[in-house]
Amino acid sequence: MHSSYIHYRLLAGASVALMLAAGPVSAQGQDPASGQPQLEEVATFDHQVTGVTVTEDGRIFVNFPRWTEDAPISVAEVVDGEVRPYPNEEWNSWRNARKNEISPEDHWVCVQSVVADGQGNLWVLDPAAPASSFIVPNGPKLVRIDLATDEVAQTIAFDTDVAPLGSYLNDVRFSPDGSYAYITDSGPADALIVVDLQSGEARRLLDDHPSVKADPEVLVEHEGEPIRRPDNRAVVFAADSIALSNDGETLYWKPLTGETLYSIPTAALENPELSADALAAEVIDEGEVGVTDGLWIDEEDRLYLSAVEEDAVKVREDQEITTLIEDDRLRWPDTFSQGPDGMIYVTTSRIMDMSWYKPQNPIQLPTALWMFDPDGNTGQVEPDSPSNQQ
Repeated sequence: MHSSYIHYRLLAGASVALMLAAGPVSAQGQDPASGQPQLEEVATFDHQVTGVTVTEDGRIFVNFPRWTEDAPISVAEVVDGEVRPYPNEEWNSWRNARKNEISPEDHWVCVQSVVADGQGNLWVLDPAAPASSFIVPNGPKLVRIDLATDEVAQTIAFDTDVAPLGSYLNDVRFSPDGSYAYITDSGPADALIVVDLQSGEARRLLDDHPSVKADPEVLVEHEGEPIRRPDNRAVVFAADSIALSNDGETLYWKPLTGETLYSIPTAALENPELSADALAAEVIDEGEVGVTDGLWIDEEDRLYLSAVEEDAVKVREDQEITTLIEDDRLRWPDTFSQGPDGMIYVTTSRIMDMSWYKPQNPIQLPTALWMFDPDGNTGQVEPDSPSNQQ
């Protein structure tokens, strides 16, 4: 039943559990032709995927936002070759056509991100803005699901002070002690949001600060051509990319439409006594990294960058950026996650192929989930040009 909605295919018919146990297919995880890590297709979908997360015990979750169509499943777990609505069908039953009949507080409206916190919870971020436009009243929320019971354990609703008109809550990271969540807002109402997970109190910070705003000087391109809508509007997304240091002391982010990476001490974000000016003074310019969507920091403090203009994954380490994988199949690498075996997973959301930008394309856009061994590269890829480094 569910697989009629979303087509799912496992490598060589193997189960996810077998892939996690077996590790990469090729020796050392390396593509012998390119010298890059081996890129392996994990799953294909009939709808546009954005988020992916892999739990500490290897469970895989993905999500499908309502951008161009009324996707039948918003949050799903991949189990034994099927994509199953998660935590159940009821939470996935909201539809655009029935928006006045189904309560948005306890249903997925337009989910943008799923993140496992490593402490037995799956968090779902729902900006509740179908087509990235209007916000469904009472819809924006951050929801915690207990993975042991597969039951919703906590819902933090965001009012218009936190998610005003024009906001689009994009991605989220969690402090190692489970006390705070940090959220990027990629809509025209750009900001960072900090949530006290115990009290549920959320604060909107750095409103309209240059570090969270789309850079008007940056034009997102693909294959050398600007990505534009038929009315000539370009790709404009504010604070989107986000990553948290392993010690939880530094938050990194950047606007998608922008090339500069920023950071701030999380202690500053968590201090309600700091004035707006004092908080802004804590923001650090980390240098140019190119146009990116997803970010990921691994246990060795390497920062992975989704180079959406180049169909590539890059790595920033010791202030140097190298191209790890460049592959035509990585059409808009979107979100990263890392499995318990060290494999890195990445979704390709194909934003440049959307009917928004290519009206000749179908509204329903097939997408995919990939994985690779980050240590499969033996150093044959040369560093990027100095202009892309700090």
